[in-house]
Amino acid sequence: MDSRFYALNIRRYQQRAQIETPDTIYWERLEKPEFLKECNTIDYLDFSPSDPDNFVVTCSVRVQIYNLVTKLVVKNLSRFQKTAYGATFRQDGRLLAAGDEEGHVKLFDTTSRNILRIFKGHKAPVHRTFFTNDKLQLTSFCDDKSVRLWDVSNEKVVNTYNDAHTDYIRAGAMHPLAGNMFVSGGYDGKINLYDTRAENAIQRTLDHGSPVESLLFMPNGSIFISAGGNQVRVWDLISGCRLLTMMSQHHKTVTCLRLGTDGRRLFSAGLDRHVKIYDTTTYKTVHTLTYPNAVVSLGVASGDQAVVAGMVDGLISIKRMIVENKPSHLNKIRVSHAVKEKRKLVKKLMRPDTSQAVDHTIKNRFKSTKLQTYDVHLRKFNFKKALDEVLLPLQVEKHPENTVAVITELLQRRGPGQGPHRTTRRSSHPSISIFSAHTWAKSVLCDRIMNAANTVLDIFEVSSVSYSLKVMEALQRLSTAIQAEIAVTVEMLQLKGAMDTIIGVSLNDNYRPKTRTSTPKEVRMQPSARAEKYVIYVD
Repeated sequence: MDSRFYALNIRRYQQRAQIETPDTIYWERLEKPEFLKECNTIDYLDFSPSDPDNFVVTCSVRVQIYNLVTKLVVKNLSRFQKTAYGATFRQDGRLLAAGDEEGHVKLFDTTSRNILRIFKGHKAPVHRTFFTNDKLQLTSFCDDKSVRLWDVSNEKVVNTYNDAHTDYIRAGAMHPLAGNMFVSGGYDGKINLYDTRAENAIQRTLDHGSPVESLLFMPNGSIFISAGGNQVRVWDLISGCRLLTMMSQHHKTVTCLRLGTDGRRLFSAGLDRHVKIYDTTTYKTVHTLTYPNAVVSLGVASGDQAVVAGMVDGLISIKRMIVENKPSHLNKIRVSHAVKEKRKLVKKLMRPDTSQAVDHTIKNRFKSTKLQTYDVHLRKFNFKKALDEVLLPLQVEKHPENTVAVITELLQRRGPGQGPHRTTRRSSHPSISIFSAHTWAKSVLCDRIMNAANTVLDIFEVSSVSYSLKVMEALQRLSTAIQAEIAVTVEMLQLKGAMDTIIGVSLNDNYRPKTRTSTPKEVRMQPSARAEKYVIYVD
């Protein structure tokens, strides 16, 4: 009989993707996020085309250019008296344009931080500005319901499109190939397609169905995408702006759109704290990124080097992509481990063969494992110390599975002088707190925690000893948690009953009774030719 002591089998619950796809493997290479904190909501993010390691952040009255590697501010463009909006780079990265709350559009030189132009004419805040494909003109989208096209060289208005929308204009996008075409989206739910060469510049008006937050052209220019409400819609420009498909993967407002992987992946960020990644060939969701707060702006570096998200509370999350051929500390550890294994193998081969001197050699199939502190106490039958060890606040917070494993082991060891009933009085207060925290049905530890809680309550019921105020308060919290769980269960049962009623009514709509003149209370069975089922007619 083997007297060796086995360590507790700790069950760890980890959420993994149900189906491991190439996209899942690829996007899981993103490192843990690094955070920067600004004073207000991050309005807009944009990466520099000339220097991929630099990205611009628009927040409050500041426009700052950060370095992706050092996470430090490279340039600070603080020439704004009021809130700045939508700072974007020109295609060559040498110029940067941003709107502000005063209705001005300001043009900066990214190398010297000097302000080159101030375009005045709007009467309301300008939220988005974009350069045309030829780099000679600039388009501004304003809350005064107008769109203006500016000449960068002489600081004059080329065209003004007044009353383009009936509400604020907060979205726009320039055609990537044709400098004379662009789109605008407003809070009236409309999308306008412009062609500056035509006499009537507005070629088409589309209905997105909800306030438009972001617009984006695909690299070939034949498809553009709109985001607003909880929907992302794809429009085919060649076939007369026909709606190709619609995605509703967010359950709150979609705030911004971006392209990644050289245009083969589409990113959509929303107030539901999620960033969805779609395949642009099928427009199916291939991966999801989760953030601690609502995402209002997004930037993707070239080659998917990094994904930067700006949140409503001023937090900036930077997730960098791990490069496979880049030497890392983990690779060094693996190499050193391989060298050690090779040396062990060489020593084993050089060792003289003594197996012929004996009849049979029995190898030890057990490997020595280091026992945890609570395992040592359990081996010595010191159940009080084992339970006290796993009920420490730090242990409960970081490794609740250890606490549950020890409690389960003690429940299984019930007997004369053993089990949890010998340890409950001493550890009653922290153990009941554990039961209160993990009683909810959403906890994966619910079943075993409930068994332990029942045992503890049985001990309190039969015991006549008076307990301290802390223990009584812990019992009251446990009672409150259980009552809340019962209330949630009742509500779920009521909801299930209502859904069953709705489903039953919808199924009964397929059976249409017909009026017939026949003997009352006559019931006949007649086959239905359409559904190939029997319909009951009652006259």
